[in-house]
Amino acid sequence: MITRLFSFKGGVKPESHKNESSGTPIQKAPLPKRLVIPLRQSIRSTARCLVAPGQRVLKGEHIGEGEGGLGTSVHASTSGTVVEIAPSPMAHASGLETLSIVIEPDGEDRWIDHTPLDLHSVSREEALAWLRGCGIVGMGGAGFPTHVKLGGGRGIDTLVINGAECEPWITCDDRLMRERAPEVLSGAMILRELIGAKQVLVGIEDNKPEAIAAMQAAASGLGDDISVVPVPTLYPAGGEKQLIRVLTGVEIPQGKLGTDFGVQCFNVGTANAVHRAIRFGEPLVSRVITLTGNVARPGNYEVLLGTQVSELLDLAGPKADTDRYIVGGPMMGTELQSLSVPVSKGMNCIIAASPALFPPPPPELPCIRCGACARACPADLQPFELYWFSRAKNFGKAQEYHLFDCIECGCCAFVCPSRIPLVDYYRFAKGEIWARERELQASDQARERFEFRNFRQEREKEEKAAKLAAKAAETRAKLAESGEAAAPAAETEDPKKALVAAALARAKQQQAAVTPKNTDGLTADVQAEIANIEARREKLNPQDADKAP
Repeated sequence: MITRLFSFKGGVKPESHKNESSGTPIQKAPLPKRLVIPLRQSIRSTARCLVAPGQRVLKGEHIGEGEGGLGTSVHASTSGTVVEIAPSPMAHASGLETLSIVIEPDGEDRWIDHTPLDLHSVSREEALAWLRGCGIVGMGGAGFPTHVKLGGGRGIDTLVINGAECEPWITCDDRLMRERAPEVLSGAMILRELIGAKQVLVGIEDNKPEAIAAMQAAASGLGDDISVVPVPTLYPAGGEKQLIRVLTGVEIPQGKLGTDFGVQCFNVGTANAVHRAIRFGEPLVSRVITLTGNVARPGNYEVLLGTQVSELLDLAGPKADTDRYIVGGPMMGTELQSLSVPVSKGMNCIIAASPALFPPPPPELPCIRCGACARACPADLQPFELYWFSRAKNFGKAQEYHLFDCIECGCCAFVCPSRIPLVDYYRFAKGEIWARERELQASDQARERFEFRNFRQEREKEEKAAKLAAKAAETRAKLAESGEAAAPAAETEDPKKALVAAALARAKQQQAAVTPKNTDGLTADVQAEIANIEARREKLNPQDADKAP
């Protein structure tokens, strides 16, 4: 049982706007007209398509095979027919497209045959493979594969279940804990068994009293080593490193993970998905999403993966003055470039924005080096220095100031009196560094291929010369056995010249064999014919005789 909480450096307290959508129960979204299921469910991996247009599929059927160590499976969200496999836009600020499977539902919503997994009858590796096959990933937004996170968890002492949900407007985890607390804790127990943790800590911000009460009631009969802990409401307390710091006092330094200190963290949505996958054998085909902001009917909805945002908006009823939509929260979310973007595993909130709720940002002013951003930074960085280096494209210096420790929480931009979009500069710098690293890697690979090509050509040249020399030596040996004179030493120094000399010698030998030197041993008829030819030659005049063959 926890008796003391710790604090992390920095943080801010924006208006929460939780009450707008947290008051109504989770509703099930109706079947959409079509499902667009991306084969890329995260930035880390793209699945390999397993279906073809015209093929009928059932709900939960395996339609995409995860490739690579960070790949997870993709499944059909309902029964229907695959109508096409085509690119569709992603929920990304770039608006880029990714290959997707388009399914036309048949309205029956028929499941595949699925059975639970008995954890006690399989090995740990088989259980992790089961989660990979069910497509379970982190539901807090990052989308990191759960089986990979569990696979690296050796010697874990504490399992942290993240129910903080610190970002404003988002309430999907809040409603999930209120309504499905036993399922969330069942998934937490499965994660604990797979990771071998000694205790489980569930951290929930204290602005969610109903969720705290529901989770404490569900945990009451599970033992003293499971604690539901209210934590102070301070953004970004839901960050993994920040929540671990608050609950355990462990401060994870740069370049380290929680597993290095015996702590591992999972989102409550991930725990619920693990429960469904193990207890019922259900792959991840839906998730709870918050629809809020400038809408008539804010709330939380259980949505099939692949449902397009344009169809979801009809459930919430956006108001007339809505001018854009934000995926995620207002602090870390991105603006949607298209309403045809489908719901993915990591999408937890869609906010309808208006000029009244989210006024346009004022003009950016010069940095006055007030230090407010440094005081608010929960990662203990120097944001104003990172801003100068990123703006000047001095990326090496930005890395020296630990640019990649930035979690892009937006606290620095929130408190900046000059209204500088600091996180945008950091994202730009990170993107440029990644791009240059990819270019460097590509050039290194090209150089290696060029060097190997030269090495291969030189090796083939040496092998060919060795073969020619061996063949010339063999020819000279045969000629020596047949009694013919060997080629001059100067000619045999080069294998090619030796072979040419040997070929000429063989030609002379063959000519000598077929051309008779004298008429001895010839038959009488042949000798008579030769005598007639010689007689005719003698009758010719001397000039014609010279021309005669």
